Amino acid sequence: MQRDYHRWYSHQLGREMELLTFGHAGLPTLVFPTSMGSFHEYEDQGMVGALAGKINAGHLRLICVSTVDAESFYARWAPPRARIDRYLAWERYLLEDVVPFAGHLTGGAPLGVTGCSFGAYHALTMALRHPDVFHRCVVMGGAYDVSRFMDGHHDLDTYLLSPPQFLPGLTDPWFLERIARNKFVFVAGEHDICRGDTERMAGTFAARGLPHSVHVWGFGSVHDWPEWRRMAQVYLP
Repeated sequence: MQRDYHRWYSHQLGREMELLTFGHAGLPTLVFPTSMGSFHEYEDQGMVGALAGKINAGHLRLICVSTVDAESFYARWAPPRARIDRYLAWERYLLEDVVPFAGHLTGGAPLGVTGCSFGAYHALTMALRHPDVFHRCVVMGGAYDVSRFMDGHHDLDTYLLSPPQFLPGLTDPWFLERIARNKFVFVAGEHDICRGDTERMAGTFAARGLPHSVHVWGFGSVHDWPEWRRMAQVYLP
């Protein structure tokens, strides 16, 4: 399997950022780690191995990034507004650095996103905020309301960074038309702690008439990597 490491200085974040890519061809998919996870988490947790058949066959290419969770939503030492600003700086890093890098790597192939747990939050939020950039979204075991990180603070950005808040009232046809063209897949285990969040988010899609699919796995499935490895084999790319 082709595996490449990349590192460069992010002017948006003011520090070095790293990522890993896996594969030589296929549908490019940006991978977000779980809470405060690293760019190598997907590999460490066996997700890359679980997808090796698709990657080696040239059907799927992974681009695994790091987040700034410890400096944004999980930075309890920082004021809520500072947490939001750091997240928005990371979003700019994705759009201004990672997306062009992916385009150069893949010849401009349509880009997808995926993630498990808090990585699912990042994936869905990016796919809804930038439906012209991210065309496929597969999320597993996610929770999507970030108000719990804001210590009661609320402003326009907290609203626009929380899909359960902004999607019900979204009326802009530019966004709705592009979201409706894209692929959204919601997956959770039957005993997943985020099953309720997954079903409510899928319900919001249904209420807005937005195409999507939702899958609740049985067999005692929970919120953990062994389940996500099996789910990824089915739903990615």
